[in-house]
Amino acid sequence: MTDFTLSKDADGVAFVTWDAQGKSMNVLTREAFQEVSQLIDQALNDEEIKGIVITSGKEGSFAGGMDLTTLATIRQESGDEPAQALFDFVMGGHHILRKMELAGMDPKTKKGGKPIACAINGTCAGIGTEIALACHHRVMTSNPKSKIGLPEILLGIFPGGGGTMRFSRMVGAMAAAPVLLEGKMMDPKKAKGAQLIDAVADDPVAAAKEWVLNAKDADLVKPWDAKGYKMPGGAPYHPAGFMTFVGANAMVNGKTQGAFPAAKALLSSIYEGALVDFDTALKIEARWFTNVLMNPSSSAMIRSLFLNKEALEKGAVRPKDVPDQRVQKVGVLGAGMMGAGIALVSAQAGMEVVLIDRDQEAADKGKAYSESYMDKGIKRGKATAEKKEALLARITATPDLEHLKGCDLIIEAVFEDPGVKAEMTKKVEAIIPEDCIFASNTSTLPITDLAKASVRPEQFIGIHFFSPVEKMFLVEIIKGKETGDRAVAKALDYVRQIRKTPIVVNDARFFYANRCIIPYINEGARMITEGVSPVLIDNAARQLGFPVGPIQLTDETSIDLGAKIARATKAAMGNAYPASSADDLIFWMEEQGRLGRKANAGFFDYDEKGKRVEYWKGLQDKYPLAEDQPDLIEVQERLMFAQVLEAVRALEEGVLEDIREGDVGAILGWGFAPWSGGPLSWLDIIGTPYAAERCDQLTEAYGERFSCPPLLREMAEKGQSFYGRFAPEAKAA
Repeated sequence: MTDFTLSKDADGVAFVTWDAQGKSMNVLTREAFQEVSQLIDQALNDEEIKGIVITSGKEGSFAGGMDLTTLATIRQESGDEPAQALFDFVMGGHHILRKMELAGMDPKTKKGGKPIACAINGTCAGIGTEIALACHHRVMTSNPKSKIGLPEILLGIFPGGGGTMRFSRMVGAMAAAPVLLEGKMMDPKKAKGAQLIDAVADDPVAAAKEWVLNAKDADLVKPWDAKGYKMPGGAPYHPAGFMTFVGANAMVNGKTQGAFPAAKALLSSIYEGALVDFDTALKIEARWFTNVLMNPSSSAMIRSLFLNKEALEKGAVRPKDVPDQRVQKVGVLGAGMMGAGIALVSAQAGMEVVLIDRDQEAADKGKAYSESYMDKGIKRGKATAEKKEALLARITATPDLEHLKGCDLIIEAVFEDPGVKAEMTKKVEAIIPEDCIFASNTSTLPITDLAKASVRPEQFIGIHFFSPVEKMFLVEIIKGKETGDRAVAKALDYVRQIRKTPIVVNDARFFYANRCIIPYINEGARMITEGVSPVLIDNAARQLGFPVGPIQLTDETSIDLGAKIARATKAAMGNAYPASSADDLIFWMEEQGRLGRKANAGFFDYDEKGKRVEYWKGLQDKYPLAEDQPDLIEVQERLMFAQVLEAVRALEEGVLEDIREGDVGAILGWGFAPWSGGPLSWLDIIGTPYAAERCDQLTEAYGERFSCPPLLREMAEKGQSFYGRFAPEAKAA
C-alpha cells in the first residue's frame, strides 16, 4: 500500500496522486516522501511523459501537513546525535523538492525540463503548501471553504521544507510576513492575491493539465534560478531591504515579546538566506529549523497544541462503552451573554436550539446576538443571508419551558446563584425527557452541590464555557461525584459537534481553569500592594507569552466579579479561607467604583470610547511605588509558579485525570505561555529538581502559597518528569 501513485494519460501527462492510506486527510511520512522522489524520477526519465500534475485523492482536501510524530521518531532513533539526524532528514526533503523544481532542466541553459503543476483540490497546509511552492504552477479549487497556508509557526516551529526561503524570495520579506509569521490560512481568492497560488479554477486538475501541455522552458525557471534575480523589497544589504528587515525585527518582537523561539529563528533564516544563493539558503533554513526542533519549547508546543489537542478532540478521554451521544435538540436556560453564545455555537453546529429566559423580550435579546453575529459575518463575506436565515430558524427564543420537551441536552446558564440554579433545575426536570442530560455552565459553583437539586444526579454534569463562547476554543467538562459515564459522553460528543476542545475534570472548588487563573490574578494584585509597578507586572507576563498581564486581565473580567468570588469563597471556606492583601486591594477598588473596563475605570483609565489610556495613577496614593523594583525574572517566576503549583495540586488531588488536559486546557483556556507547552510541560523544561528548589526559595520570601506540593517534591527527589511519569504511554508501560 502506497500513499502516492503515478498514472499517465493519452496526452502524455503524468498524474502523481497523493492519497494517504487509512487517513481522512493527507499527512506526509518519511516513507511517503521517498515515494514522491521515486515517482518524480520515474516521470522525468520516461520519454513519453511531457509533464506532471501533482494532486490529491482526497475529496475537498489536498494536505494537512507533515506527520509530526515523524520528527519525534527521528529524534528517538538518532542516539547521541539527534540534531544531525534531524538536519539530514530536512536536507533530504530539500533535495527532493529541489529535484522537482529543476525538473531535469540543463543546469546552464535552464532548458529541457518537464513542467510540474500542482492541482490543489482543497485545504492545503504545511508541507503540502511547500510541495506546491516547489512546483512550477499552482492551481487551486475555487471552493471558498478551501484554505491554503503555512501555519507551522502556531505549533512552535516554522516552514522548514523550503517554504520559508521560497515564499520570502517570491514576494519579499514584508509581504511574506502574514503567511510565515502569523500562520494565516487563506481562501483561494486571497491566496492568489498573496501569490501563494497562480490560478483558481473550478476543475484544478484539468486547468493544471492544460498549463503543463502549454508550458514553455521559461515558465519553469524559478525567479531565484534566473540570472539577475533580486529579492522583492530589497535584500538586507540594499537600503530599502535594510529598512524592511529592521521593521520586520521590530514587528516580530512587538508581537511575540521575544517569548517564541520559532519566530526569531524564522526571521534569522530569511535574513541570512537572503545574503546567499538559493541552495545555500536552503541549508541555512535547515540549520535554523533543526535549531528550533532541538529547543524543548518546540517539542512541548507540538505535543500540546497538535498531538494532545487532537487526541482530546478525537475522544481520548471519552468513556469507551457508551454509544454515540450526539445532540439533536439542546435547551439553553438563560439568554444572557453566555447563554446567547451557547445558543449561537449550537445552532452553527446544526442543532435545534430552545433559548429560554424570564420573558419574551429577554429571550429575543439573546437570539438577537446570533443575528448580529451573522450580520457581521455577511459584511466580512464569511456568511450569506441564506445561512443567517437558516441559523436563526434553528433557534426558538421563548419564556415557555414547555418547548424544552424533546431536548436531549439542557445547558443551564442562569444567574450564578445556587438557589436560582436549584429552582430552575427542578422546574426543567419536571418537563424534559427522563433520559435528557442536564448540564450547568457554572464557572465556580461545585457541580456535586448543584446536582443535589436534581432527581437524576447521574445525568447532571458541568459544562463550563469561556467567554466569549464563539471565540474561545476550550470547554471544561466537570464530573460531579455521582455523574455517570453517559453524561460525560454526551458532554464530550456535544463539544465535538460545536468544534471545540474539551477537557474533563473532577469536581473541586474552581474546577481546573479558574483554580489556576485566580492565583495568577491574585499574585499580580499582591505585587501592587507591595509597591511593584503594574507596568512591570503586566509586561513581565506578556514577555512570558501571556496574551494579557494579570492587572489588565482583572480589568477585562471586571473587578466586582473578583470581589464577589472572594466573598463567596470566604463564606464557603470559613476559617480555612486564605485571606490576602489581594482581597484588600480588590475590595478597595470596588469601593472606589473602579470596576474595570465595563465601568470605564479600573486599574486603567479609559477614554470616552472605552479605549485604555494608561494605568490609573490614583493607585499609587493607596499603594506607593517601591523605590527598588524587583528583578524581571523574580516577577515572572512568581506569576508562573502561582499557576503551575495549582496545576500540580490538581493532578495530585485527582481533579485532573489526564496530564494532557492540564496543558491543553491551560493554553486554550487562559493563554498560559504557549511556547512552554503548558504548566506541566514547563516544569519538565525547567526540571522538577530546580522547580522544587525554587518553591522553597519563593516560600521563604513570599509565603506558604508557594510551598512545594508533595508530588513535586517526590518527583524532584527521583529526578522524574511529568510526561515521563504521567503521559498515557508512560502509565501504560
